[in-house]
Amino acid sequence: MSRKNSKGVSKLVSFIKYTFLIILSFVSIFPFIWMIIATTNKSVDVTRGTLIPGSYFFDNLKNLLASDLKYTVAFKNSLIIAVITTALAMLVSSLAGYAFEIYKTKTRDKIFNFILLSMMVPFAALIVPLFRLFSKMNNIPGLKGISLNTHGAVIIISVATAFLIFFFRQNTKTFPKDLMEAARIDGLGELAIFFRIYMPTMKSTYAAATIVTFMASWNSYLWPLIVLQSPDKRTLPLVISALGSSYTPDYGMIMTAVVIATLPTALIFFLMQKHFVAGMTGSIKG
Repeated sequence: MSRKNSKGVSKLVSFIKYTFLIILSFVSIFPFIWMIIATTNKSVDVTRGTLIPGSYFFDNLKNLLASDLKYTVAFKNSLIIAVITTALAMLVSSLAGYAFEIYKTKTRDKIFNFILLSMMVPFAALIVPLFRLFSKMNNIPGLKGISLNTHGAVIIISVATAFLIFFFRQNTKTFPKDLMEAARIDGLGELAIFFRIYMPTMKSTYAAATIVTFMASWNSYLWPLIVLQSPDKRTLPLVISALGSSYTPDYGMIMTAVVIATLPTALIFFLMQKHFVAGMTGSIKG
């Protein structure tokens, strides 16, 4: 094959590849574009599938903020729960993953395997036992903060998950042990090594875990639906679900609520995307 023909084939392959990627990208991003356009239209226009931006965004926003479901309160509740859950999960789960990898004992692997087995139990099977457990917290002094109808009950079950412990342990395998030995020689204690050396070195891992944990907490629906019984304690997924379950749902207002609810997770991802891929692949570079 001549050089001219090979260049022609190469250009054709590149054209087909980029055309396919453009179509795939459009298909992936179209629902988000339609969702944003829907926030600017009336409910009747949304149901018709209108793809032309309207001028009703501020009307939809006004109706949303004025609704009886207290959207701003739910936004605040979701933010508090997601931030506290993420912060505690990063500390507790990373400590556990670090300890499982660094400190060797006879029962270490057996305990870790038992934790991994818990991942195979569907959450739906745990709802009744968890509900009975948290319903008894009111009768125990000092534990009312994690009883039913409290944000603590939503937070506590996500602080140490099997996935996060496994994730941190696997990434800790790439942690340079020479740094730890040098720190011990310099007289640093174990906690000082963890906070001053391990955490800064593993920032890519923490970034990936932060994104996953924050998004999971922010979008959590089933457990908050069961445990949060007061309207003032509701989170955003519960309020958005309530907006859609009315007799005559206002789809323009619902789309506005969904777009606003998407902003924090999108912001977290874009702020940490630089380290996300590296963290998910187990790298500590960055």
